[in-house]
This record gives sequence, C-alpha cells and structure tokens, in this order.
Amino acid sequence: MRFHSPQKLKTIADLIGSEFVGPEDFEVLGTNEIHMVKPGDIVFVNHPKYYDKALNSAATIILIDKKVECPEGKALLVSEDPFRDFNKINTHFTRIYNFTEELHDAEIGEGTRIHSSAVIGNNVKIGKNSLIFPNVVIGDRTEIGDNVIIQSGTVLGGDAFYYRKLNGNFDRLISVGNVIIENNVEIGNNCTIDRGVTDSTVIGEGSVLDNQIQIGHDTVIGKKCLIASQVGIAGCCVIGDEVTLWGQVGIASGNKIEGGSVLLGKTGVNRDLKKGTYIGMFAEDFKGYLKKEVKLRNLK
Repeated sequence: MRFHSPQKLKTIADLIGSEFVGPEDFEVLGTNEIHMVKPGDIVFVNHPKYYDKALNSAATIILIDKKVECPEGKALLVSEDPFRDFNKINTHFTRIYNFTEELHDAEIGEGTRIHSSAVIGNNVKIGKNSLIFPNVVIGDRTEIGDNVIIQSGTVLGGDAFYYRKLNGNFDRLISVGNVIIENNVEIGNNCTIDRGVTDSTVIGEGSVLDNQIQIGHDTVIGKKCLIASQVGIAGCCVIGDEVTLWGQVGIASGNKIEGGSVLLGKTGVNRDLKKGTYIGMFAEDFKGYLKKEVKLRNLK
C-alpha cells in the first residue's frame, strides 16, 4: 500500500506510539508484506527467526518488536506488538468500508453491462465492454479492465486469509490491498479472489478461469493462463504467463511457477517450479513419473 503522500518516520511513530531509530524526517512511502516490499515501505517482523530477512529486505523501515542494530540507510519502528501496529497504520491510511457505506463512486466504462443483482463496493473501476453476471460481488478498490467476463456468484476482493494466534484466538491482519483483473479475462461461476493484504492480487491479461477457483491474497497470475475447476492457489504466489493448471491443483503460499508450465489434475505444489509438465502430490516431472510407473509394472 502506498500512502497518498510521503510521511515522516516521526509521524508514523507518533501514530502508533512507538520508539524509532533513524532521522525524524526519514521518508516513509507505504507498507507492504515481506514478499512484496519496495524501498520506502514499512515491513513488520515479530519473531527473531525472521529478523534478518526483514532487516535485509528491500524495505527501508522495519517495524520490529525489539531494538536491534539498524542497517545503514534504513530506519526502525520499535513496537511491543508489530502485528497490531501494522494494522493500525494500514487502517489509518486506508478506510475499510466492507459494504457498510456506499459512495456510489464506481467508474464504469462504455458498453459495460452489470446485472442489477451484482454488488459493487467503493472506489471500483471497470473498463469498457465488460459483462458482470448476476450475484457477483466486487469489493472496494477492485480494478477490472476491458472485455472482461465475470460469471455468477464470483467474489472479487474478499479479505485475505492471514491470521495469528493471540490469547487462544485468531487475530486477523486487515487487508488494505485490492484485486486487479486485466483486459480480456474470463472468470467462471463461484470463484473467489482475495484482495492483497497491502498490495494487489492480479489476474493477467487474457487468462481464463473455470468455476469454483480460490486465489489467495497478493498472488499474481500471468497472461493467458488457463485454470480449471477447483484449483486452489494460496497467497503470495507468482504464476508465469501461459501456465495451465488442471482440476484440483493446489499451490502452497509463496511459490513461483515458471511460464509455459502444465500442472496435471490434483498436482500439489510446495516449491518453486521451472518450466515443465508436472503430476502428483509433490509436483513430480511427468516424464519421470511415467518412466517410474513402467519400471514398477515390470517388476516381478
């Protein structure tokens, strides 16, 4: 999430009541998750296991639960609860409506048709000649391109599935990102595409999604991908261009799949994949799998 205008380190520290390390006027441009950070971003970290990753990331402001040595050219915000204060920063700069108020500020392009039963949130943009079927829900800040088809029951921009355990309960990291659907995308019935926590969940130009697909927060789908029914993609994944995912493929969070790959039905992904064709619970190379099957069947 980028702020509407640059902020100063002391301003953010005062907002959350934290100590800071660095110049008072150190420039802060926004917030982001560790997977997505850029210079000027705040990233939060609340476990020693991840200190080095956060301190050495592209983020230049680290919201951390312990005072540590600050890398050169960076700043710290020292908080007793970085998770809580990350939420506080995000919701201060991005108002959360969750359909409780209607601003009637959607921008709708020429030739776009929207069924009267569709529900559209605030700050939504829809391009030209798109078609929105009955009972579609489009959350706040969603951006939809030209010539897009979204079929019945699909939800764009729901909350990210991102929690921590606190005092025996689950505490949500509030989602202030959005969903971007590029031009010429088709999305089937009853799909759910969560908005980014602090960035964008993106469906690339020309991609086609079947029915009942779940795509997690901050995931980026490339151009001209083909995704069959009941695929589940967790948050912060990157799917390259022209990837085919057949039915019931499951992809764990934070993984990358190189462009041109094909994942056959029920393939499970728990690591990054180079271009290829894969099958099986742990994404085995398809040719290797066939050779193994032949050897097994020839055993006496």
